[in-house]
Amino acid sequence: MDARVGTKMLDSCTILARPDDEERFPTSVCTDCAVRRDSLCGTLTDAELSRLHRLGRRRRLRRGEAFAWAGEESRGCANVLSGILKVSALTADGREQIVGLLYPSDFVGQPFVGSFEFTVTALGDAEICTFRKSDFEGFLSTRNGMTQALLCRTFDTLSDARRRMLLLGRQSASERIADFLLQTFERIGGCSASSNGPVTFDLPLSRGAIADVLGLTIETVSRQMTKLKVAGVIALPGGRAVTILKRDALRRMTDAA
Repeated sequence: MDARVGTKMLDSCTILARPDDEERFPTSVCTDCAVRRDSLCGTLTDAELSRLHRLGRRRRLRRGEAFAWAGEESRGCANVLSGILKVSALTADGREQIVGLLYPSDFVGQPFVGSFEFTVTALGDAEICTFRKSDFEGFLSTRNGMTQALLCRTFDTLSDARRRMLLLGRQSASERIADFLLQTFERIGGCSASSNGPVTFDLPLSRGAIADVLGLTIETVSRQMTKLKVAGVIALPGGRAVTILKRDALRRMTDAA
């Protein structure tokens, strides 16, 4: 059997079959969850959270493992607990186009929708809190606060998509890189000795993938990163690590767009 087909069949059943990397978790895990405040669960009381946790399972995704494939039946949804997931689609000529990234506290899936529109894959090792779609829809129907929070996130996603269209249509290559670095830092944070000091973090994507996201070539991405390094705005310690030395300079570049 083709490996991709086998993986697709497995992933479409994981919510139902409880594989080895999916397990129940105690109530305390939900109560002490690091992303609770920023996730949909932040709208729930402890009693409501206790009810929801009985519907969920914690699942570990390995690098390259898909949570969902575009076009398959939507059977589950999830909160991202750790790691980063990419949302992608295939172009007409078979190339992958990354259309978004999901970070810890982000919601994965579309309740009340029949199938997934995009493929969702782990960029590295990740952990998610999964729910059967039918269970989650039933819980959501009785929780107005959570429904409103999901609606707000949907609007935020729409705004982000419109912002991305503006970025691709109006910003220069240097502005796109500056914007991407700031957005990545704001979502995943990094190591910093002070609130306004240099901050170091690992980019979630390769330079080739960044080029795809920003509508640039890999050569342009590398050239712009080098220009920022020479200008003293960032440092490149090695690998995918980036140190932002002058956040204000990056912000001025994006504000000029």
